[in-house]
Amino acid sequence: MSGVGLLFLMKISIFVGMKRFKNIVFDLGGVVFSRDARKFEPEFIEFFSYVYLPKMPSFWEEYDRGAVSYDEMIEELMAYNKCDRELADRNVKRSIVTQEEVVATKRLIQSLKQAGYRLYVLSNMSKEFIDFLRQKEVYELFDGEVVSCEELCVKPEKEIYHRLERRYELNPADTLFVDDRNANIVAARECGWEGYLFDHHNPEHSCEELGAMLLK
Repeated sequence: MSGVGLLFLMKISIFVGMKRFKNIVFDLGGVVFSRDARKFEPEFIEFFSYVYLPKMPSFWEEYDRGAVSYDEMIEELMAYNKCDRELADRNVKRSIVTQEEVVATKRLIQSLKQAGYRLYVLSNMSKEFIDFLRQKEVYELFDGEVVSCEELCVKPEKEIYHRLERRYELNPADTLFVDDRNANIVAARECGWEGYLFDHHNPEHSCEELGAMLLK
């Protein structure tokens, strides 16, 4: 058996031995929504290359936190990318309106909803981005949300996880968190949740694994 196959069986065995989850919590960017890189010029992709870093730059994290305004973020982004305001503003606005539902994730969420799971959002997201994403069809399937820009705290800070627990009376032991950043998964586990590291490069595979774990 291949190494990939063995890893999948190990994941399955871990989840099978656990109590059935009641709450599935989703990150948004890279998990539920993404931009299709094939639709953009290399220069546009490079402009936002920092989103693939292990940790976001502080100016973007503070923007997600709700601690700085859109205009303040643009000033920092201009300095970071050594560009003028017009380019920074145009690229950010384009990056918002080109967010698309991840087809495989939407299908998984629909199946989880039908199976009776409670579904939640826990995301680092700025006001401009979340206002746009809340208009999408898949968002109607969630039972609740905690979004960083409205809380003045961000993942992987523990407080944002605890706010979701308190707001919706979630039992950590019944809760699975799906995120594409390992630091956020580690923090969830330290809060008593279980975590699944989502591969934003291959969402179909991640959704197949989650489906096998949760919909058997």
